[in-house]
Amino acid sequence: MTNGIITKPAALRIALAARTLPEVNMGGLLAKLGEHLGLPITEDKLATVTVADLKLMLTGEETVEPDVDEATLKLAVRQFWGESADSAALPTIEGYVDGDMPGSLRVAVASNSDENLDGHFGSCPRFLIYQVGPDEIRLIEVRSTLLTDDADDKNVARAELIQDCQIVYVQSIGGPAAAKAVRANVHPVKMPDGGQARATLQRLQAVLTAPPPWLAKILGVEARSLSRFADAEQD
Repeated sequence: MTNGIITKPAALRIALAARTLPEVNMGGLLAKLGEHLGLPITEDKLATVTVADLKLMLTGEETVEPDVDEATLKLAVRQFWGESADSAALPTIEGYVDGDMPGSLRVAVASNSDENLDGHFGSCPRFLIYQVGPDEIRLIEVRSTLLTDDADDKNVARAELIQDCQIVYVQSIGGPAAAKAVRANVHPVKMPDGGQARATLQRLQAVLTAPPPWLAKILGVEARSLSRFADAEQD
């Protein structure tokens, strides 16, 4: 027991949950948990916390950034329960050597679980790294974000972690974090509904040979809309 207020295992769970929530105020979160659960705060009490409870505790408090998403709240609640996303089974990596997939691009996906696009840029425990070409999609790496937690600027560190990627898909990302990703030459694409990572990448794959302007700029090729004008001028 820590001063009769919280048990040591419970304190560890709260610290992990606080790390999950972007810009969390640890003191404010602890005070709210004490009010909601009663003292002392124990593992058994933390195991009863729901997403609805956490939303209520954070409402009106400067404990989390305003655009926090449902997936991040669920991840924090799992930490309260003693579950760790880092211990979940990782998806299978597929072999890749530079040059294997001509015309492909590298894409990061913010993920909280399995092979899903369900993470917030600033709090996801991992980025799934894919090589996406016109005919094939390969998961080539899973990068833990654990080492970025001690950085002076966590979002800059996360952007640098995936700076070899042209695109990062996220369920949510704040404006300042998006600007830092862009400065690292990584184009953020927000997908609020999330879903299976490969299903999202298949939609990207379908337009690689005739890319819209935003994707053409990333690929360094002519956009489909502009190529139609060029063809008309030649006629």
